[in-house]
Amino acid sequence: LGLRRPAPPPPPGGVASVRSHVRPAAGAPSALSQLLDALLAGIGVADDISAAIAVAEANPTGVVVTRAGDKLSAQGWRLGAADEVGSLEVIEATRRELTGAQADVDAAETAVEAHRAALVDARAGIAASSSRLDQQLRAVDAASDRLASSTNDRRANGAEREITLKSLDDIRARIDEYQRRVSELEAILPALEESEAAEIAAAKAQGEARAAIDSKSTHLGMRRKDLEIRLAGLREREQFLRQRLEETDRRLEVDTAARQEAGARRQRVEASILAVSRLGELVDRHRIAAEARLTVLHDMRRRQSDEAREITARLDAARKGRNEAERELESLRERSRRVDVEEAESRVRLESAEETIRRDLEVEPGEAESSPMPEVPEGTTHDERARALERDIRLMGPINPLALQEFTELQERHTFLEEQLNDVRNSRRELSQVIAAIDEEIQTVFADAFKDVSANFTELFQLLFPGGKGKLVLTNPHDMLNTGIEVEAMPPGKTFKKLSLLSGGERSLTALAYLFAVFRSRPSPFYVMDEVEAALDDVNLHRFLGLVNEFRRNAQLIIVSHQKRTMEAADCLLGVTMQPGGSSKVVTERISVSSEN
Repeated sequence: LGLRRPAPPPPPGGVASVRSHVRPAAGAPSALSQLLDALLAGIGVADDISAAIAVAEANPTGVVVTRAGDKLSAQGWRLGAADEVGSLEVIEATRRELTGAQADVDAAETAVEAHRAALVDARAGIAASSSRLDQQLRAVDAASDRLASSTNDRRANGAEREITLKSLDDIRARIDEYQRRVSELEAILPALEESEAAEIAAAKAQGEARAAIDSKSTHLGMRRKDLEIRLAGLREREQFLRQRLEETDRRLEVDTAARQEAGARRQRVEASILAVSRLGELVDRHRIAAEARLTVLHDMRRRQSDEAREITARLDAARKGRNEAERELESLRERSRRVDVEEAESRVRLESAEETIRRDLEVEPGEAESSPMPEVPEGTTHDERARALERDIRLMGPINPLALQEFTELQERHTFLEEQLNDVRNSRRELSQVIAAIDEEIQTVFADAFKDVSANFTELFQLLFPGGKGKLVLTNPHDMLNTGIEVEAMPPGKTFKKLSLLSGGERSLTALAYLFAVFRSRPSPFYVMDEVEAALDDVNLHRFLGLVNEFRRNAQLIIVSHQKRTMEAADCLLGVTMQPGGSSKVVTERISVSSEN
């Protein structure tokens, strides 16, 4: 062929090479010996299958054959009947027959030409049959796909119908339960708490089931990729065997003496091609089954997501009803407390009035009520007359000789208190101005910081979750001093926003996005992180290390970690160790220095 072949590999240790048992016929061209060296030099021959197995176990990369037609190699073991064409006895017999049949060479060549024409016709028939077989197989595959799709649709419709009926019964039962509980506000709170706990448990179960389905879907995807890789390898093997077959046919045209051996090899190659085709069909069937199973899992995941959203909506409605019931109950309790207080005050005033009547008038309250009202001047009420008498009594009290001195002291005290009050009012006015200025500055700084952090968080979240969405939302944007911040995260393929519904790795990655958003908005010369990547897998860890490489250009990062890849990305490693019976010490390793050495 005009190509330089590499030196043939040696045979496995412990057995002789097949090449030593094969000798070309007298007068054969030198190219035949080279061909035999290239084909048979690296193959060993054993007496039986036991010896071949022992040699194959000792030399896993070698190729060993037996006289019975068995082949053992790193690509696989094949056990079969004896290959009479390749055996030593048949070669010797063929050589003797060839020596005695030189006169019949012309007739044999004519017969070979006839057989070759018949072979071409047979190949054409095989190609036509293969084409018809491929058409039938494609029709069968299409029918199988339609049947599988119809079956899956039927199952999905049945499952959806059952879920809808169950949901309808559940809704009706809940409506009846709510109608029975409307009249009793005190009894509705425990029922609502139990319903909330059940809804939370159901949501948690849905999340766990969704995580299991995601894991299984990932496993099936990996299995599908593995099957596709194996199918590609089998196709490459098939193409290689076809090329070998064509090469053998060309060599048969050149060398007549190796024609019979090439024919036997061609039969083995065709059998290998048939086996590869069957393996390819088997891989296709497995791939189709895996795709169908993956579709079913996607449908299950979508239905469970819808159920989770429905459960969340019912849970929000139940919480809203519970809050309304609590507010109404609290209003009734407050009203009851006010009535109790007013009743207690009335009782105290009544008792005080009775005690005053007994002490001042020396009569019982019943006698006082039954006694006639005293006469008062016309145009004056009894209450006004009582107040006038009390004023006269107070005016007729004893004279205080120290009244002027007490008045002077009280006046001085009043003047001092007025001055203090004016100082307090001035201080309060100034303090109010300072507080207003500080509040305005806080609102301005907080608004600017939130704007920067929110923009960086959205950008970093899309970087850490390709295809996902994340943002920061103020709970009360009209009151910047009392507002809170809510984090909304939607990873790719998921519709929920609450952090409580995310997995551990997703929560860690969302927290890292927020942390680095703060770092980017308000840079610092030092950042300290303690095992922030412990819950991350390899893909998310790679994205985290990308952020670290970005921030390490302008700041110094100190990271406590047990991850090997994080340690490999560091410039300097610090470890604390302690020998038995000794004290702890710090071990330092600078990566840049060690790499230069």
